[in-house]
Amino acid sequence: MLQEHAKIVQFITLAGEVAGRKKLQKMVYIAKKMNFPFQEKYQFHIYGPYSEELTLRVEELCNMAFLSEKMEDKGSYVQYTYACTEEGRQFLSTMTSHHKNLDHCIERLNIKSSRFLEMVSTLLYFDHLPRDEQIEKLHVVKGKLNFSEKEIEEAFSFIEELQTVITC
Repeated sequence: MLQEHAKIVQFITLAGEVAGRKKLQKMVYIAKKMNFPFQEKYQFHIYGPYSEELTLRVEELCNMAFLSEKMEDKGSYVQYTYACTEEGRQFLSTMTSHHKNLDHCIERLNIKSSRFLEMVSTLLYFDHLPRDEQIEKLHVVKGKLNFSEKEIEEAFSFIEELQTVITC
């Protein structure tokens, strides 16, 4: 019953902590696109792919004290940081082991900025299109972020790197 909740606790545990709600959304979406077994449904939203299910699960996990949510005022915005609690670790001890290479994927994702992950997740959202059309869509839906050609190439290289890491 709480299997999907456990996957999120495990994800955050493997990350150590995740700084930012947007970043967590993008990290889980990208992991899902890399064929890790996350069940959350995503739709395209202001900051790219977004899952209301993930938001609700994280809120429930915080209410159950399996995750901690630290709020930090950054002046023009508030940043939330998520980490696993001792109760969360005990909850995970009842679970089977995690998917092979998930920790490597999370490690690579967590060191990237939210802005970069927003670009990567947006490109992946349109991965059913040819590469030039993906880039065109990115410029249309994320035009205000002014992604450079270099950044876009870095994003495609990063996606290829993740795909390689997962299949090893």
